[in-house]
Amino acid sequence: MTASNTITMADPLWRPSTKAPRLWAITAALFWAPVIVAEIVCAILISGLPTWVVGAVGAVTVFCAAVHILMVPMWRYRVHRWEISDTAVYTRTGWFTQERRIAPISRVQTVDTERGPIDRMLGLATVTVTTASSAGAVKISALDQDVADRTVAQLTAIAGTNSSDAT
Repeated sequence: MTASNTITMADPLWRPSTKAPRLWAITAALFWAPVIVAEIVCAILISGLPTWVVGAVGAVTVFCAAVHILMVPMWRYRVHRWEISDTAVYTRTGWFTQERRIAPISRVQTVDTERGPIDRMLGLATVTVTTASSAGAVKISALDQDVADRTVAQLTAIAGTNSSDAT
Protein backbone atom coordinates (compact mmCIF):
# COMPACT_ATOMS: atom_id res chain seq x y z
CA MET A 1 0.00 0.00 0.00
CA THR A 2 1.44 3.35 -0.96
CA ALA A 3 1.27 6.50 1.12
CA SER A 4 -1.44 7.89 -1.15
CA ASN A 5 -3.60 4.80 -0.48
CA THR A 6 -3.38 5.10 3.29
CA ILE A 7 -6.76 5.03 4.94
CA THR A 8 -7.24 7.25 7.96
CA MET A 9 -10.04 6.75 10.40
CA ALA A 10 -11.91 9.87 11.45
CA ASP A 11 -12.72 10.42 15.09
CA PRO A 12 -16.36 10.08 16.12
CA LEU A 13 -18.13 13.44 15.97
CA TRP A 14 -20.24 13.77 19.09
CA ARG A 15 -19.28 14.44 22.69
CA PRO A 16 -21.17 13.30 25.75
CA SER A 17 -23.43 15.78 27.52
CA THR A 18 -21.86 18.95 28.87
CA LYS A 19 -23.00 17.58 32.26
CA ALA A 20 -20.66 14.57 31.89
CA PRO A 21 -17.71 16.19 33.74
CA ARG A 22 -20.04 16.89 36.68
CA LEU A 23 -21.14 13.23 36.69
CA TRP A 24 -17.54 12.00 36.61
CA ALA A 25 -16.49 14.50 39.31
CA ILE A 26 -19.32 13.41 41.63
CA THR A 27 -18.45 9.75 41.03
CA ALA A 28 -14.78 10.45 41.81
CA ALA A 29 -15.71 12.38 44.97
CA LEU A 30 -17.86 9.47 46.14
CA PHE A 31 -14.85 7.19 45.60
CA TRP A 32 -12.47 9.41 47.60
CA ALA A 33 -14.81 10.32 50.49
CA PRO A 34 -14.51 6.96 52.31
CA VAL A 35 -10.74 6.94 51.77
CA ILE A 36 -10.38 10.36 53.38
CA VAL A 37 -12.75 9.44 56.23
CA ALA A 38 -10.78 6.21 56.84
CA GLU A 39 -7.51 8.13 56.97
CA ILE A 40 -8.96 10.61 59.46
CA VAL A 41 -10.32 7.78 61.64
CA CYS A 42 -6.95 5.98 61.52
CA ALA A 43 -5.09 9.18 62.44
CA ILE A 44 -7.38 9.63 65.45
CA LEU A 45 -7.51 6.01 66.62
CA ILE A 46 -3.92 4.91 66.06
CA SER A 47 -1.87 6.63 68.68
CA GLY A 48 1.83 7.08 68.18
CA LEU A 49 1.75 7.80 64.46
CA PRO A 50 4.30 10.47 63.67
CA THR A 51 2.65 13.73 62.66
CA TRP A 52 4.73 13.92 59.49
CA VAL A 53 3.44 10.50 58.35
CA VAL A 54 -0.18 11.53 58.91
CA GLY A 55 0.48 14.83 57.13
CA ALA A 56 2.31 13.21 54.19
CA VAL A 57 -0.34 10.53 53.67
CA GLY A 58 -3.07 13.16 53.95
CA ALA A 59 -1.34 15.49 51.50
CA VAL A 60 -0.87 12.72 48.93
CA THR A 61 -4.49 11.65 49.31
CA VAL A 62 -5.82 15.20 48.95
CA PHE A 63 -3.61 15.79 45.90
CA CYS A 64 -4.70 12.55 44.19
CA ALA A 65 -8.36 13.20 45.06
CA ALA A 66 -8.15 16.76 43.71
CA VAL A 67 -6.64 15.58 40.43
CA HIS A 68 -9.22 12.80 40.10
CA ILE A 69 -12.16 15.09 40.94
CA LEU A 70 -11.11 18.31 39.19
CA MET A 71 -8.85 17.40 36.26
CA VAL A 72 -9.74 13.88 35.11
CA PRO A 73 -13.40 14.67 34.30
CA MET A 74 -12.34 17.56 32.05
CA TRP A 75 -9.73 15.38 30.32
CA ARG A 76 -12.26 12.58 29.81
CA TYR A 77 -14.70 15.07 28.31
CA ARG A 78 -12.06 16.17 25.81
CA VAL A 79 -11.40 12.54 24.78
CA HIS A 80 -14.83 10.85 24.85
CA ARG A 81 -16.63 10.79 21.51
CA TRP A 82 -19.34 8.72 19.88
CA GLU A 83 -21.16 8.46 16.59
CA ILE A 84 -23.71 6.27 14.84
CA SER A 85 -23.80 5.71 11.11
CA ASP A 86 -25.97 3.43 8.99
CA THR A 87 -23.22 0.80 9.22
CA ALA A 88 -21.61 1.07 12.67
CA VAL A 89 -21.50 2.48 16.19
CA TYR A 90 -18.21 4.28 16.94
CA THR A 91 -16.86 5.24 20.36
CA ARG A 92 -13.62 6.66 21.74
CA THR A 93 -13.26 6.55 25.52
CA GLY A 94 -10.72 6.75 28.29
CA TRP A 95 -8.54 9.35 29.91
CA PHE A 96 -5.28 7.56 30.68
CA THR A 97 -5.74 4.55 28.44
CA GLN A 98 -7.83 5.43 25.41
CA GLU A 99 -9.91 2.92 23.51
CA ARG A 100 -11.65 3.11 20.12
CA ARG A 101 -14.49 0.71 19.46
CA ILE A 102 -16.40 0.12 16.24
CA ALA A 103 -19.42 -2.16 16.32
CA PRO A 104 -20.98 -2.99 12.96
CA ILE A 105 -24.74 -2.52 12.97
CA SER A 106 -25.07 -6.04 11.51
CA ARG A 107 -23.65 -7.37 14.81
CA VAL A 108 -26.01 -5.46 17.14
CA GLN A 109 -28.08 -7.76 19.32
CA THR A 110 -29.56 -5.47 21.97
CA VAL A 111 -29.64 -1.77 22.79
CA ASP A 112 -30.16 -0.83 26.45
CA THR A 113 -30.40 2.37 28.46
CA GLU A 114 -29.04 2.61 31.99
CA ARG A 115 -29.58 5.42 34.51
CA GLY A 116 -28.04 5.29 37.96
CA PRO A 117 -29.05 7.63 40.79
CA ILE A 118 -26.50 10.31 39.89
CA ASP A 119 -27.39 9.98 36.19
CA ARG A 120 -31.05 10.55 37.05
CA MET A 121 -30.19 13.53 39.23
CA LEU A 122 -28.32 15.11 36.30
CA GLY A 123 -30.75 13.97 33.57
CA LEU A 124 -28.21 11.63 31.96
CA ALA A 125 -28.19 8.06 30.65
CA THR A 126 -25.80 5.48 29.23
CA VAL A 127 -26.66 3.58 26.06
CA THR A 128 -25.21 0.06 25.88
CA VAL A 129 -25.01 -1.64 22.49
CA THR A 130 -24.52 -5.38 22.91
CA THR A 131 -23.01 -7.10 19.91
CA ALA A 132 -22.05 -10.59 18.84
CA SER A 133 -18.46 -9.88 19.87
CA SER A 134 -16.14 -11.39 22.43
CA ALA A 135 -14.89 -7.84 23.18
CA GLY A 136 -18.18 -7.05 24.91
CA ALA A 137 -20.70 -4.28 24.66
CA VAL A 138 -20.09 -0.76 23.39
CA LYS A 139 -21.14 1.90 25.91
CA ILE A 140 -22.00 5.48 25.08
CA SER A 141 -21.82 7.17 28.48
CA ALA A 142 -23.20 10.39 29.92
CA LEU A 143 -25.74 11.32 27.28
CA ASP A 144 -28.59 13.72 27.97
CA GLN A 145 -31.73 11.62 28.49
CA ASP A 146 -33.43 12.88 25.32
CA VAL A 147 -30.27 12.20 23.27
CA ALA A 148 -30.09 8.68 24.74
CA ASP A 149 -33.74 8.06 23.85
CA ARG A 150 -33.20 9.28 20.27
CA THR A 151 -30.02 7.19 19.99
CA VAL A 152 -31.83 4.03 21.09
CA ALA A 153 -34.65 4.74 18.62
CA GLN A 154 -32.13 5.41 15.82
CA LEU A 155 -30.17 2.23 16.54
CA THR A 156 -33.36 0.19 16.73
CA ALA A 157 -34.55 1.59 13.39
CA ILE A 158 -31.20 0.98 11.68
CA ALA A 159 -30.84 -2.53 13.12
CA GLY A 160 -34.43 -3.31 12.11
CA THR A 161 -33.67 -2.56 8.45
CA ASN A 162 -30.59 -4.77 8.51
CA SER A 163 -31.49 -8.23 7.28
CA SER A 164 -28.31 -10.03 8.39
CA ASP A 165 -28.16 -12.14 11.53
CA ALA A 166 -26.31 -10.60 14.49
CA THR A 167 -24.50 -13.78 15.49
